[in-house]
Amino acid sequence: MSKLTGTTLATLAVTVLTALPAAAAVPEHSGAGGLDWTTCQGPVDPRQQCADLTVPLDYNDPDGRQITLAVSRIATAKPGLRRGVLLTVPGGPGGSGTGLPTSAVGRLPQSVLDRYDLVGFDPRGVGGSTPVSCGLDHSDLAMVKLRPWPAVDGSIDTNLATARRVAETCARNGGPVLRSISTANEARDIDRIRQALGERKLSAWGTSYGTYAGAVYATMFPGHTDRIVLDSNDDPDPSKVGRGWLAAFGQGAEDRFPDFAAWASAPDNPDRVADTPEQVRPLFLDLAARLDAAPLPWPGANPAELSGNVLRESMLNSLYADAKFPDLARLMLAGLGRRPLPAPVVPPDAAVQNTLAVSVGTLCNDVRWPADPAAYAKDTAADRAARPLTAGMPVNVMPCAFWPFAPAEPPVRVTGRGPANVLLAQNLRDPATPYSGALKLRAAFGDRARMVTVDSGGHDVYLANGNACGDAVVTDFLVTGRRPAEDVYCPAAD
Repeated sequence: MSKLTGTTLATLAVTVLTALPAAAAVPEHSGAGGLDWTTCQGPVDPRQQCADLTVPLDYNDPDGRQITLAVSRIATAKPGLRRGVLLTVPGGPGGSGTGLPTSAVGRLPQSVLDRYDLVGFDPRGVGGSTPVSCGLDHSDLAMVKLRPWPAVDGSIDTNLATARRVAETCARNGGPVLRSISTANEARDIDRIRQALGERKLSAWGTSYGTYAGAVYATMFPGHTDRIVLDSNDDPDPSKVGRGWLAAFGQGAEDRFPDFAAWASAPDNPDRVADTPEQVRPLFLDLAARLDAAPLPWPGANPAELSGNVLRESMLNSLYADAKFPDLARLMLAGLGRRPLPAPVVPPDAAVQNTLAVSVGTLCNDVRWPADPAAYAKDTAADRAARPLTAGMPVNVMPCAFWPFAPAEPPVRVTGRGPANVLLAQNLRDPATPYSGALKLRAAFGDRARMVTVDSGGHDVYLANGNACGDAVVTDFLVTGRRPAEDVYCPAAD
């Protein structure tokens, strides 16, 4: 739901802990006894190990009910060079992280792999951790419903009904685990992982929502942080949190769509949709309007039609990476009658149920959302006119407007209090976490952070878009701890 986008005293969110000795001073393999590592199940690197960690459901009652976190690691092959742990913090909210060490070990340079144990985890409620589900009907699991795309005429009546139904169903079926899910509790869980690993400090690499979770961890537990890399950054505005992330899609799509237009009109492109970049946007908008009026049957999809909103939803997903551009182009060509519709890709309901539940829990438990339907209708109409690519969806109503539980604590306000050990990496044209929001996280951290900005499009920066300049800045920071003296701009790769 993301990019559909706790229970201790709020004052702990900004407490600066006394600095602890450097992670390099931790005795080798000191964390081996804290977790019972076993062979992982599933298609992962054979070096990856897995373990379960129990943590409190409620940190105000640490000896009460416990839940499980699934943790994974790939230990460095060179313990003599080992600095400590590099925790990979997944996106979402609702993304699984236990497979991230396997993914990272195939991408990271050897100089980084030599110095860190790569550690992943499923956040509370996700996957291999104590899971949650809302038990929604299959029809409510369609992304075109989970993201609140308005009706053809701009009405949000159906969105209001869906949001209320999802909120009531999740509140009824999610139980105490769902109500415990929040970014502040994820930060507390991360610190329990650090303790179980036997580390005085840990380094982290957070992406997408993981940048906010990483920033909250670095704010709540600054003395336990070593080197923090935050990649594709969320705006940390504590008055909005997830509501601001959803709204950011409007700007993000506008920033990114020209990259698709240039690609989709290239003469040598077998999936070319237009002769010039300038033709692509009006072609897309016209096709979406035509499909609003007359959707095409699409058997097997959820919903089983190609409507204007399904096309818009597919557009947002395709803007995440250049490699996904053909998906949108081929769908446009099918809508134009020049290609057959592709085979639909529908994820298993159980996986969507789990991701959705964690996303709802995080977005709704972090901060209270406005509840006035008239205000949502007004904002949606204005945004629909200003940014037709996203048709008002980013500012429309979500289940959090009807969430029956008040947040257990205020959102964490990210500040510059703590060691100067944060590096932000950001693409200029990110559809999901736009540059404008990343600048706000940079400002919140103040001199505690530096930012490397890459002239590139898409979501994910480090080792994701072939920009040697940006990759080198992040690698050098992870290997040596050196941050740039000032923020860095990296031009587009040749």
